[in-house]
Amino acid sequence: MVWHARLNLNYQVENQRCVARYDHSGPLRILQSLYPEGDGICHNVLVHPPGGLVGGDTLELHVSVGPGAHGLVTTPGATRFYRSDGPVATQTTRLNLDAGARLEWLPLEAICYDACNAINRLELKLAPGAQCIGWDVTALGLPHAQLPFLKGSLEQHLEIPGIWLERGCLHAEDQRLMNGPTGLAGNRCLATLFFASGTPWSRADKEALIDLARASLQDHVLAPTGGVTSPNTRTLVLRVLAPTVEPAMQLLRTVRQQWRRHAWEMAGTDPRIWAM
Repeated sequence: MVWHARLNLNYQVENQRCVARYDHSGPLRILQSLYPEGDGICHNVLVHPPGGLVGGDTLELHVSVGPGAHGLVTTPGATRFYRSDGPVATQTTRLNLDAGARLEWLPLEAICYDACNAINRLELKLAPGAQCIGWDVTALGLPHAQLPFLKGSLEQHLEIPGIWLERGCLHAEDQRLMNGPTGLAGNRCLATLFFASGTPWSRADKEALIDLARASLQDHVLAPTGGVTSPNTRTLVLRVLAPTVEPAMQLLRTVRQQWRRHAWEMAGTDPRIWAM
């Protein structure tokens, strides 16, 4: 069976509380809103009951954050792109933040199974004063289960229109890309953490955030395959390659906490579901 699913999630401040409202079609849901940090920040878990995408499936996620609202979205487990005989499985995420809004987009990794044919797109739009901390983590195959990524493809697309664009096409059969020293060098996890702002940072604030990320990276096991940069005055990007998901995710969580504390003066609170 082919699934076509859509979910619209909207955060708004109502009576001094950030609330989440949504509508959907197909198998996408948002679980009960949680407030581990008080009424100002609404935590939600996005669930996809089928557990993964096969060829022909499409998931469309639209998240909007109203003025002054602060939402946090994560998932209970990995997104899975399963084997396909040809049709493409597509996940498209669009994030729209109004003035002064904040969003933390923190889904767990996307796993590309052998012989999948996948497109994973994320587009982010920010009004002046809005900010978003988010990440994108991709695992190619299942190394721990001895199920390598030998065939198939992934098109990855991350974009802030007119500001930042990263787009890559990975083909498992491309040995130079997958295993060459100027490609993935045998790594099978690609991770990107970004901090985007609708208003340019001051030079001092931007350099402080970069320094925090570099300090975390320099003594980390992934230091040789990671780096942090600012491609423009409104975007910070930490990129890392890893043999497996676990060390990459640990690094991203650490830097996300540091950026949150410095920029927003908030504790680095993790979603409760991560501890389960």
